[in-house]
Amino acid sequence: MKILIAAAGSRGDVAPYTGLGAELRRAGYDVALATTDTFAPLVRDAGLEFRSLPADTRVRGGAPGRRELMRTAAAFTAELGQGFADATAEGADLLLLSTTTAPLGWHLAEAMGIPSLGVYLQPTAPTGDFPPVVTGSRSLGRLANRTTGRLALRMTDRVYEQAVAKLRHHLQLPPAAASAMRRRQEQANWPILYGFSTALVPRPSDWRSGLEVVGNWWPHHDAAEQLPTDVEDFLNAGPRPVLIGFGSMAAGDGERLSEIAVRALRRAGLRGILQAGSAGLAADDDDVLTIGDVPHALLFPRLAAVVHHAGAGTSAAALRAAVPAVTVPVTADQPFWAGRLAALGAATDPIPFRSFSAERLADSLDRAVKQQAFTQAAARAAQHLMTEDGAGQALKAVQQLTDG
Repeated sequence: MKILIAAAGSRGDVAPYTGLGAELRRAGYDVALATTDTFAPLVRDAGLEFRSLPADTRVRGGAPGRRELMRTAAAFTAELGQGFADATAEGADLLLLSTTTAPLGWHLAEAMGIPSLGVYLQPTAPTGDFPPVVTGSRSLGRLANRTTGRLALRMTDRVYEQAVAKLRHHLQLPPAAASAMRRRQEQANWPILYGFSTALVPRPSDWRSGLEVVGNWWPHHDAAEQLPTDVEDFLNAGPRPVLIGFGSMAAGDGERLSEIAVRALRRAGLRGILQAGSAGLAADDDDVLTIGDVPHALLFPRLAAVVHHAGAGTSAAALRAAVPAVTVPVTADQPFWAGRLAALGAATDPIPFRSFSAERLADSLDRAVKQQAFTQAAARAAQHLMTEDGAGQALKAVQQLTDG
């Protein structure tokens, strides 16, 4: 049986599906992962078939207005729809759809007469418990939270409207609005598995049936893989360092961020590791090492704290390693996850990216490293995460769909 997982976005939006795919492959399924060419090595290293999706061509610099963002997002989704159709045409018996690919994947599943399953990394369904993740972490009250949650879904439907019309025409399906298709899926209790921990987001009691929080899908890495020699040597040369990295965020801002990071580390009296990422962080300092991509699972347990942008994957990886965090959210769902980590007590209060300074970072690091309450909260969360088996739960759901 051929399973096609489809995911589009940054590394954090794709890497978890390599672990999920590897688990399904071990269970005997033939698994392909459709994503952008940048992540082909990640997919193949996990032993999965790679299928190409078009890259997001949106302008990254500056601060475009909401209308401009909506226009460019709609143009990209139209391109993504055609690419997704091509990837699916190579063969699939079951579609596993991420948050960004589901609004297109529903139509492909309909055209091919095959089942599909949502595998989401963010809590998208409206609830009274919290507002939509894209609006941040501040609750608006139960009624307003649900109302803005529905509004956020309507905005998403508008972004996909043009792409859906084009895709359905290409698939020779009768016209159907994006919003109508979403309502149809909701009424049918279309199943969605949410790949994050109930330690961060317990399942809201007002969610419809078919929506389950199953725990994280961890990025695949080879069991025999070790840290690079220079990283191992640095770790062994003194007290536990702090990692500072922004993942795929803050491109072009590396020089300023690196300077802030080094000044803050000196001020707090800590050793540090800068992870280059898209920002290109780097430092020329005996007490600061610069690295590229290293598996979180290998590095994080060796650290005193992690300074990160509060992406869903990095937030979970720090918790899993029982390491306190200092969060510097930049955009999208990051303020939501940063707020969740702080509420757990496993991170200091978030430092908004626009307010990031050496003074604020040094102060937060000093508290995160020296006050045991942060480490204890992270350790409690780590124990909770160990009780969850996100990939195993997804495998069960797939078996139920395919056996049925």
